[in-house]
Amino acid sequence: MPGEAQQWLQAGRIGRPHGLDGSFYVTRPRAVLLEQGAGVRVEQRDFAIERRAGTDEKPIVRLAGVTTPEAAEELRGQAIFCPLADAPRLGEREWWAEELEGCSVIDGTVNVGEVARLLVLPSCEVLEVKRPDGTELLVPMVSDAIRSVDVEQRKIEVNLAFVGGA
Repeated sequence: MPGEAQQWLQAGRIGRPHGLDGSFYVTRPRAVLLEQGAGVRVEQRDFAIERRAGTDEKPIVRLAGVTTPEAAEELRGQAIFCPLADAPRLGEREWWAEELEGCSVIDGTVNVGEVARLLVLPSCEVLEVKRPDGTELLVPMVSDAIRSVDVEQRKIEVNLAFVGGA
């Protein structure tokens, strides 16, 4: 992850070049983070998005200073990061996956584990929790399973009885 002092969100990965001006497709995009004019980081280098075209599912982006297909090809496969501070505000009880990863998970005084990642399943999003014994527990992001989330304190309280992890 680029830089320790600032939190970053992955906005996608640089895909194959598009056209002759240095534009490229973005794979695994978070379109809301790929707006024209936004500042981003790729391989510890800062860029501004000069062009944004395509669709939200298949965006086409050009970064300032990347002016040829060859230059875009050199960056292919690299992650594009956006500062969390510049990201759009989410609604109440919504979080970026990166905000939840690494949070401790508890049920009252019981240490359940730590969030390894957020998974998107067909029915809902779930937290993949690495338990102290090395096993994993999936916690659905529903109000019956999640009692509270405090990203500042890096703590998530869950209802183990509901998720069957007791």
